Parts: sequence; C-alpha cells; structure tokens
Amino acid sequence: MSLDYRVEKTKRISTMDMTNKLCVITGANSGIGFETAKALAKKGAYIVMVCRNEDKAIKAKNQILETVPDAGIAIVLCDFSIQKEIRSAADEITSRYKKIDVLINNHGFIASERNETVDGLEETFAVNHIGYFLFTHLLLDNIKAAKKGRIVNVASGAHRAGEFDTDNLQLEENFSPMKAYGNSKLFNILFTKELAERLKDSDVTANCLHPGVVGSNFGQSGELHISLFYKLFGVFMTSNKKGAETTVYLASSDEVENANGAYFKNKKAVAPKKQARDMEAAKKLWEISEELCELNSEPEIQL
Repeated sequence: MSLDYRVEKTKRISTMDMTNKLCVITGANSGIGFETAKALAKKGAYIVMVCRNEDKAIKAKNQILETVPDAGIAIVLCDFSIQKEIRSAADEITSRYKKIDVLINNHGFIASERNETVDGLEETFAVNHIGYFLFTHLLLDNIKAAKKGRIVNVASGAHRAGEFDTDNLQLEENFSPMKAYGNSKLFNILFTKELAERLKDSDVTANCLHPGVVGSNFGQSGELHISLFYKLFGVFMTSNKKGAETTVYLASSDEVENANGAYFKNKKAVAPKKQARDMEAAKKLWEISEELCELNSEPEIQL
C-alpha cells in the first residue's frame, strides 16, 4: 500500500476552523517553531509550547501575545535528550488536556561531536528521532480522542544525506555532525511512514515535511564550519516565517484532511529518497525505537 498521497489542487487553500483547537508544538520558542505557534494562535488555536529553556519560552509567549493579545498559550518544559523528561512533559499534557487536535514535532538539534545522553543514546539521534517517537507515543491516546487529529513531523531535505544502517544506527563509527543530522531526518520520515500505516484505520493522520533551508539560529550551536555556513549564506535562506508555512498548512488546511504518510515540500506532496519510502526499514526502525524506549515492557497501546 502506497502512503504517498497527492493533494488535489484547488484555487485557494481551504483552512479549517482552528478556534480553540489544541495544538502542541515542540521547540516553539524560536525559529520556525515560534512562527508556527504565532500563525496558529492567529487562527484561534490554543497553543501548548513545549520548550527546553523556560526564560526563552516565556519571552516567546509574550511576543506572541503582543501580536495576538487574546491567544491561549501554555508552556511545558522538556529536554528532549532525556527520556524521563519526555515522559514527565507528556504526563503533564495528557493530565491537563484530554484531547489534542494537532501535535507538531518541530524541535531539532545537531551535536558538534559524538556525545551520549543519560539514556546511553547518541545525542542527535536521541533528540531528533527518539524525541519525536516517544513523545508521540505517549500523547497518542489523547490525539485519537480528538476529532480528526493530526500529527506533523518536521523532517528535512537533509534526509537525502542520511542512511538507515542497523549496524551503525547511532554512528559509533564514522561520526560527523551532518551525517548524524541527515540520519535523524531520514528517521523522521521513516517514523512518519510507519506511524501512518498503524493509524490507517483511525481518523488520525501523520505527515512530515521539508521546511526549506531556513536562516534560523539552528546552526549557531554546531561545529565552526556549520555556523560559518549559516553566517555566510543566511541571506539566501528561507525566513523562519516562510519556513513555517508548510507546517501550518499541514496543521490547518482542509486540503490535506485525507493525506497520510506523505512528505511535503512547499505545501505539496513530493517523493523523498528511495530509502525513506522503504516500509521494511520503517517497521524495523519502529521496533528498534520501542526497545530503546523500553516500551515493550509497558502495557501495549493499540495504535
């Protein structure tokens, strides 16, 4: 079964009523996450900003309120490199909100050298892939409780530099920052594919996207050559506001109501690289991820 759906062309983008829709957005205090939160707040959605740094989150919230004074915004703190914190944040959200209309996994990270988290995982892999996987798993019942819930995963065209190699999944050998990042973005797409397959008999959809090469502060914490690249070519990159457009589209447009398991670029479903469409790889990655999150020892959640 192919999960690459084409979206019918219309004369204008039809947007569903987002009034009081609960949107959980990770990494919402800066970059495209911030612009996504602001855009959806303007549409009347209630925003849950999941952020690592409380001061930056409060500042971002206040900036949105300056533009949308009546916006409903809550802050939940989470360091996505730590599974205990992911579970704690998910518990806080699921206990407070019984229904989640939209989950946007947007947070991203690139390590300048190979480090392992407290859970023994390579850091970029832990934040960018396991962060998406575990957080979604823990919120899924509440997403399914909403009418036509949506899951939007921010991937990247950088997935084309990634590979799925079960013998070197966390780059114990030949680590490089960009390789780790490319792998994690490939895993975002594979995760979306398998999640969509498991959700096909529900009314929840899962899609992913390439936001463009965004001139944000994302590259400032990476290696010197990565930071230099951003400084030299930032003027040619997509703005954060422009980079958020496809995410907002997938969260709020009626046009993608029936799209599931697709990879989008510029608001259009396009084909990612061949390995990103390998359903056997997607299933295997899911199984490995369950083991790394020790989900097999928990009561099974029926997807």
